[in-house]
Amino acid sequence: ERQVLSIEAQIAELKEFAKKENLEIVGYFTEAKTAKKPGREKFEQMLKLIEKGEASGILSWHADRLARNSVDGGKIIYLLDIGKLQSLKFPTLWFENTPQGKFMLSIAFGQSKYYIDNLSENVKRGIRQKLRNGVYPNKAPIGYLNEPRKRTIEVDPKTTRLVQKAFKLFATGKYTFVDIDKFFFKQGVKSTTNKYLRMDKIRNMLKSPFYYGVFEFAGEIYQGTHKPIISKTLFDKCQEVIRRKSKTHINHKDEFWFLGLAECKECNSAITAEKHFKFYPKTRGKVRYDYYRCGKKHGFCSQKYVSGQEFEKQIREILFRHSLHELNAKRMLNWLHADEVNERKTVENKISLLKPQLSNVEQKLDRLLTGYLDQVIETNEYQKAKKKLFEEKTKFEEQISSFEKNQFAWVELVKDFVNSALEAHKIARAKNNGEELVFFAKKVGSNYFLSGRRLEFSPLRGFNTLAAPAPAASAPLHLHDLRKVWESNPPIAFTMKV
Repeated sequence: ERQVLSIEAQIAELKEFAKKENLEIVGYFTEAKTAKKPGREKFEQMLKLIEKGEASGILSWHADRLARNSVDGGKIIYLLDIGKLQSLKFPTLWFENTPQGKFMLSIAFGQSKYYIDNLSENVKRGIRQKLRNGVYPNKAPIGYLNEPRKRTIEVDPKTTRLVQKAFKLFATGKYTFVDIDKFFFKQGVKSTTNKYLRMDKIRNMLKSPFYYGVFEFAGEIYQGTHKPIISKTLFDKCQEVIRRKSKTHINHKDEFWFLGLAECKECNSAITAEKHFKFYPKTRGKVRYDYYRCGKKHGFCSQKYVSGQEFEKQIREILFRHSLHELNAKRMLNWLHADEVNERKTVENKISLLKPQLSNVEQKLDRLLTGYLDQVIETNEYQKAKKKLFEEKTKFEEQISSFEKNQFAWVELVKDFVNSALEAHKIARAKNNGEELVFFAKKVGSNYFLSGRRLEFSPLRGFNTLAAPAPAASAPLHLHDLRKVWESNPPIAFTMKV
């Protein structure tokens, strides 16, 4: 217990020891750096003092205070060998400058090094085991708490809802990192000094996959066992907002929102944009008009320009035709829940039928082994019967595992898709939201081309099933049709005519 005293306590003990032993102290050296690695400045200063002959001994609390690495330990023993260092004094152990004493000192240094190496390896082993168990080996982020008794990370009931709200606010694109920091401060989430949280902490929180169930450690991604508090879809929306905010934007008045969305179908050149102003004498004002056209980087192209107003109109119509009305989305989510409940019952019934069959095969294997050990069954007969039973056992185990793990993977996919389709409908109805239009246009489809002043594109998986002649709240497609989309659905070319 005395060896783990604080530095101040060690100095006081050493002064008392020096007084008892009639030792003259010529200098004090307090080293803040660890003795695990060589290159400590204070340690080197002390050795230079000894080499100059200004001191002939070292007084330390313990040998492990001097060195826990082979380099520094070797230097001390070498100074003893050449006579520059005459004596070492420790209140906790005895040392004599003899071959036996130096041998014991080298053992003490070796034990110190072994202790620190073993401690380091134990820590690393513990971290590796935590990673294998899916437990984040660091301090829990905002929204979670470290549970010391279980050594797990649990949801913090006080801050979880605030974190969820922060992600939802940021995903709208209308809030900055500073706004989120102010939101936390108003809700009572502050730093240890009762101030605003650091901006990098807010930024790291919004970029951390930990909140949807996985975490990154030492450059690798691990599946966590902690409870997710947001969906992957919400997290992806936030990352898209961060990417947009990281770009250097010009003034919104000069911004061409739809650049980069489409290419020219005739020559595959990028679509460029330009602005024109028209002066109206009656109002004595200028009105800006945007136009999008082929950049003609690959030579002659016959395609004509399309106005920015028309371009935006076509994008909104695409979102309307490939989205879900709120009423339809609500119905579909209700059907999805009912379908999931019914299917879970069906799966449980199937598993309940398979488990007795698996148990029966396992019992046969046990009886077969007993007969073989009792020499009732010949080796060849035993091996053939065992192989057949093992094949049956593997088949039942795979069937049960398949039902338990993979049966409901489609549920979350469909749920996220329905929510995205609903959001697309809202975005299409909103105004002055060019940036959001482009973001959702990329979620709905890909391979956008401009041809004959019309936008053509390939709907992404699922959205092609939503194409309707009008955006009215007509009856939605059957849930099982949408489920099949995630089994096999190659992109289908679709031409939008306005």
